Amino acid sequence: MADEDEIKEYRWETGYEKTWEAIKEDDDGLVEGSVADIIQKAKRKRQAMKKGFSKLGMMRHLYVLLDCSEAMSIPDLKPTRFICSLKLLDIFIEEFFDQNPISQLGVIAMKAKRAEKITELGGSCRKHVKAVANLNKLNLTGEPSLQNGLELALKTLKMVPSHASREVLVVMGSLTTCDPTDIHITIEALKAEGIRCSVVSLSAEIRVCKFLCTETGGVYGAVLDDAHFKDQLLQHIDPPQAGNQQEYSLIKMGFPHGKTEEGKDPPLTMCMCHIDSTDEPSKLTSGGYHCPQCYSKYCDLPVECSACGLTLASAPHLARSYHHLFPVPHFQEKPYEHQATICYGCQKTFNAATEKTVYQCGACQQVFCIDCDIFIHETMHSCVGCTTIPASVQALHARKPVAPPHSLSIL
Repeated sequence: MADEDEIKEYRWETGYEKTWEAIKEDDDGLVEGSVADIIQKAKRKRQAMKKGFSKLGMMRHLYVLLDCSEAMSIPDLKPTRFICSLKLLDIFIEEFFDQNPISQLGVIAMKAKRAEKITELGGSCRKHVKAVANLNKLNLTGEPSLQNGLELALKTLKMVPSHASREVLVVMGSLTTCDPTDIHITIEALKAEGIRCSVVSLSAEIRVCKFLCTETGGVYGAVLDDAHFKDQLLQHIDPPQAGNQQEYSLIKMGFPHGKTEEGKDPPLTMCMCHIDSTDEPSKLTSGGYHCPQCYSKYCDLPVECSACGLTLASAPHLARSYHHLFPVPHFQEKPYEHQATICYGCQKTFNAATEKTVYQCGACQQVFCIDCDIFIHETMHSCVGCTTIPASVQALHARKPVAPPHSLSIL
C-alpha cells in the first residue's frame, strides 16, 4: 500500500509546485543568467550519465525531420523559428560528422501535410549543409504531418543492417500534426524495427511526441530560447547506447590510397562521387582517394563505394569514433575554498564571489572551471592535466586499454 501511495499517475495528483521559481531575474531584470545555469546543469548531468566500456552505436544512420509548416514563421526565436533552426542545423551537421565520421545523415522536410526528402542518407557534410542552406528559400505553408515524415524515414532505415544504429531526430515547431491514419501504428512499427526517435519542440510539450520518444527510447525536450535550443540539439551528437536489437558484427572497411607510380605524374581521372551529380559534375583531376578493392576514385572520405559497396575511411576517422568508448572520467564537483587560485586549463583567476564550485580531476588532482570542464568532456576528450604532467601521463596509459592495431570491431 505504501508503494501504491507514492506512485503518482497524473500531474494534478502531485503536490503544489512553483516550477517558475527555477528561472529568476538578475539585478538588471534579465533571465539569461538563469537559463545559462539550467543549460550548464543539464550538460553536467549528461556528462555524469556517460560511462566507459559501454556498448554504443558507432555507425549511426540518422534522419533529421524538420518542421517547415506555417508555425515555423513565428518570431519568438530570432529572427524566426525556421531561420534559427536552419542556422543551428548547420552547426549540428558539422559537429555530427566531426564526432561521428563513419556515420550517415539525411534530412526530411515536413510541410503542407506532406513529407519531402531533402537529402538521402550519406556521409558528405558539404552536401547536407548546402541542402539545408537552400531551404531558406522555402515557402512555409500548412501543417506538418509527423506520421508521413516518420513513415518516409522508416522506409529507408529499416533497410539499414542490424549492426548499425538507426535514429530519427524531429525538430517540431507546430502544436498540431495532420496525419492520414493512426500515428500509433507507425510508432509501433518504429519500435519493432528498433529505431530510436527523439524530438526537440520549439513550442510546448506535445503528448504524441512525448509518447513517441518514450516508446522508442528517445529523448524529448522543449526549448526556452535559442541558446537552450542549441544545447538540446547538440546533445544528440554523441552516439547513444546500443539497443538490444543491434547485433555484434565485424565490418569490412577499406583504407584508400593514392594510386601513383614512381617517377610519373598521377593520371587524370574522374571521381565516382560526382559522376551523376548535376550541380557539381565530375571533372578530370589528378588527386583523390582510390578504393583498395575496385580502384574507384572519390574526392572525400568517409564514403561508401558505389561500385563495390565497401566502406572507405581513414585511420583518423576511426580514432575520432573510438574516443566515445572511453570518455574522460567525471570530474569531482567541490565548493570553492581557495584551494586553487587559477584554473589549470584557461588560467583564469578564480573569484570567490562568482565561482561557487570548482571541478577537480581525480587522476591529476588539477582544478578546472565549469567552462573548461565542459570543454574537456565535450570537445577535447582528454584531461589537460593528465596529458601534460609526466606522472599523470604514465598513469593514463596504464589504465586505458589499447586495441591491437590490426583489429577493430565496430558496432
